[in-house]
Amino acid sequence: MSDDDSLGSVLDAERRFHDTCRAALTAMVEGADEQVVIGENASASGADAEVLGYQLRSRAKEMKELPPAPLFFGRLDFGESGEHARQSYHVGRLRITEHPAAPPLVVDWRAPVSRAFYQASAKDPQGVDVRRRFGWAPRSVGDTADLTSLEDERIGAGETDSGSRILAGEIERPRVGPMRDIAATIQPEQDDLVREALTASVCVQGAPGTGKTAVGLHRAAYLLYTFPQRVQRGGLLVVGPNRTFLSYISAVLPALGESGVRQSTVEELVGSEKLTVRSCDDEAAAVVKHDVRMAEVLRRALYARVSTAGITDGLAVPDPQVSYRWRVPAGELARIVEGVLAEAPPYSVGRERVRSRAVRYIQERAERRAVNVNRAWTQRIERSRPMSAYVDAVWPRVRAEEVVHQLLSDPEVLARAADGVLDAAEQRAVLWARAPRSWKSARWSAADLVLVDEVAGLLAHPEGYGHIVVDEAQDLSPMQARVIARRAVFGSLTVLGDLAQGTTPWAARSWQELLGHLGRPEARVVPLTVGFRVPAAVVALANRVLERIDVAVPAARSLRGDGELRVREVGDVVGGVVDAVRRALGFAGSVGVIAAEGDVGRVRGGLVAAGVVVGGADELGGRVSVLGAGEAKGLEYDHVVAVEPAAIVEAEARGLERLYVVLTRAVSRLDVVHTRPLPFD
Repeated sequence: MSDDDSLGSVLDAERRFHDTCRAALTAMVEGADEQVVIGENASASGADAEVLGYQLRSRAKEMKELPPAPLFFGRLDFGESGEHARQSYHVGRLRITEHPAAPPLVVDWRAPVSRAFYQASAKDPQGVDVRRRFGWAPRSVGDTADLTSLEDERIGAGETDSGSRILAGEIERPRVGPMRDIAATIQPEQDDLVREALTASVCVQGAPGTGKTAVGLHRAAYLLYTFPQRVQRGGLLVVGPNRTFLSYISAVLPALGESGVRQSTVEELVGSEKLTVRSCDDEAAAVVKHDVRMAEVLRRALYARVSTAGITDGLAVPDPQVSYRWRVPAGELARIVEGVLAEAPPYSVGRERVRSRAVRYIQERAERRAVNVNRAWTQRIERSRPMSAYVDAVWPRVRAEEVVHQLLSDPEVLARAADGVLDAAEQRAVLWARAPRSWKSARWSAADLVLVDEVAGLLAHPEGYGHIVVDEAQDLSPMQARVIARRAVFGSLTVLGDLAQGTTPWAARSWQELLGHLGRPEARVVPLTVGFRVPAAVVALANRVLERIDVAVPAARSLRGDGELRVREVGDVVGGVVDAVRRALGFAGSVGVIAAEGDVGRVRGGLVAAGVVVGGADELGGRVSVLGAGEAKGLEYDHVVAVEPAAIVEAEARGLERLYVVLTRAVSRLDVVHTRPLPFD
């Protein structure tokens, strides 16, 4: 029998096994529906039945909504010794079994045994004899006939991986539409980060094309699988820079069987139905509002409302039970307020402490006089008009919106709160030009909502999460970072970013400072420098820009020797873009045309006039997208046309960083079209 015949028979056997797995998965989906019916008929208390029903319905819904895809991508054959001696396991995106008590047909990529698929090597076989990778037709939805190839790496025999064609093909495969998962292609250094402990916070400094976003999303999926109760109880949150980016990554977690994850921007975290962004700050105002010093200004503005100045007479509380007025001296009332202030509790907690300590003072005296002090008596004292009036006078009830509204509307209030913190010019920058009558009529900016959230966090602790993944974190301002920190007090963080891609006026220059604002100064910073997506020629060009950027990050390197880079000087930039796009459409995959924001309309118009069908950054299924440089962060295109780099650099203060982002969006080919001198020559 020839080698081809032998390979063919092995492929046929694996295809038959895939059919078996498909039938088992269908039975699992149907079984999930049956469990919902059984659960609804089960005898249980109302609360227990509701919880059980929710869990079963959620599981059934998740099973039905699994995206169609091949059911396994790898296989492990273990040797003669060790925990898994003489066992074979197919590895896929989720566990598939014919019966809950039976051995799985496919093990989940997150299971402990699957780690060997990513980590085993000739130097450290981890008990593995053979590692098999399966090649599936591009964009396969899991038809068995799409299993077209396989590769065996004989690790137990000391075989050194000389480069898997299947692995390389999957990494380099053209992409159109949303981001895909990388469960089949995770590299050892990525796997180490994915499987970090739940309690560990980690920061990934990832050069372009190193898969940092994918690492963060796969870590989220791993934590949900490994610690389901702990993570689901606290919730898992993914924070991205904008809604376009979140749409781009939205398919990854569902493909891995995880659909209950909230994805949000910082703006969405701090907004509400009553508070929406209706205005835009100029840069001078935004820079001050995003500065961490604003946290102290806001704290002062809030606690300036707490005052003992009005306590001149003592407190007299009538007690109908004994026809007596209990009195608390003014000095004691002031000491109560000062004592609570010294403890620095959340504002709302402090207000109730003031009330409870004044009540306790009365209670101690009532007990000495043998008054029947019970819960009803205590509630009468707590709710008495004199007691409520005292609390309102010294520690008034307040809304976060009211505090920020007054601070940004009244120069005197701002001057008192900002004394020694903001100079006069900075105070003028943040004051509203026309003060609205109330917070309800205010035209809030995105930065204003962050300030409101800061005050809300001083009033009471916000809802927290068990784990938060923060992508493009280098662009967070200190005040935005504090928004996230407040929601991660009892959880952990995965922080993803690249300091060289920081493009906001407040972008971080070092991770240590930003991690401090995120409340995780102890987080380990791990660099990823080996690129798997961006070709070496493109990385080399981007590194020339990196040399001119004032950040201390290691240069990227790429394992991809393919790809193409063309730098073309033209007489007419729009004509040059049209030519580049027409050429790009001769290849498979997506085309991103990226220009300075001021040039987008002209470039788009030229392409439309030339008969090219174009879309925007948020139209993920189209072949050609035209977008401004500010929209490109986090996105990838097979072919990128970078339009007039000099204009991109001149458009903003961190123009070199923006250009670095633009150049590194290409995962196969990059055309640089220019009429003006290049800023990296």
